[in-house]
Amino acid sequence: MGEFLRALAQHAFLQHALAAGALAGVACGVVGTYVVVRRISAIAGGIAHCVLAGLGAARYLQVVHGLENARPLYGAIVAALVAAVIIGLVSLHAREREDTVIGALWAIGMAVGVLFISRTPGYNQDLMGYLFGNILLVRSADLWLMVGLDAVVVAVALILYPQLQAVCFDEEFARLRGLSVELYYLLLLCLTALTVVLLTSVVGIVLVIALLTVPVAIAGHFTSTLRGMMVASTVLCILFTTAGLALSYGPDLPAGATTIALAGAVYLAVLAFAWVRRTRQ
Repeated sequence: MGEFLRALAQHAFLQHALAAGALAGVACGVVGTYVVVRRISAIAGGIAHCVLAGLGAARYLQVVHGLENARPLYGAIVAALVAAVIIGLVSLHAREREDTVIGALWAIGMAVGVLFISRTPGYNQDLMGYLFGNILLVRSADLWLMVGLDAVVVAVALILYPQLQAVCFDEEFARLRGLSVELYYLLLLCLTALTVVLLTSVVGIVLVIALLTVPVAIAGHFTSTLRGMMVASTVLCILFTTAGLALSYGPDLPAGATTIALAGAVYLAVLAFAWVRRTRQ
């Protein structure tokens, strides 16, 4: 830990990584609570894997065609929002099974992303970074984009808290109150998509769902209100990303995988504690 703290004071890339983890943790705690309560983790997983298509396409345009403005995070935002809208509209209006559409988009997004990355020089390193995250490569420009995404996600999620809460807990009641359930559901999916993009830089596409849901699941054991879960899971997300970065630095382990392993271990410990407490009652 001492080695990490000394390096943190000296190296800007570690400071950027720490800030990225904290920024992602804020959106993760707020939107992740809605995702878990509304039970749309599978949809979030489909969106996450579609992100690879946007990342790969943007990287291809940037490297092969020299389009400097085609940054991977921009491509990720577009792909995530498109996937969210498609899944949402199909879920609300089409007769196709929702899980079939999620599975199809999941596979198509990954396939398109791999195709673009395979045509980009240095694709092996990029593919591993996209799939499992590489928080140490976050640049200051990326941080400003993350700040903007974070501000939008948190502001919308908190300003529309009563409406989103109603949609998550009781759709029929929300309709009786005159709320446009379909509109707020699509909005929630778009917020989820932006949060997925934020988390992709931290833990990668494969591990996004774990960080989006595990802190909320832990928080649910200690608080019974939606606001309480948001606050607790936000704190936990930031703690996990910070601790994961610190623990992985010395042994040179992947920071994203270390973060998820730590979160998973804490979750299992909480489950064990809850089980022991129930058996003693």
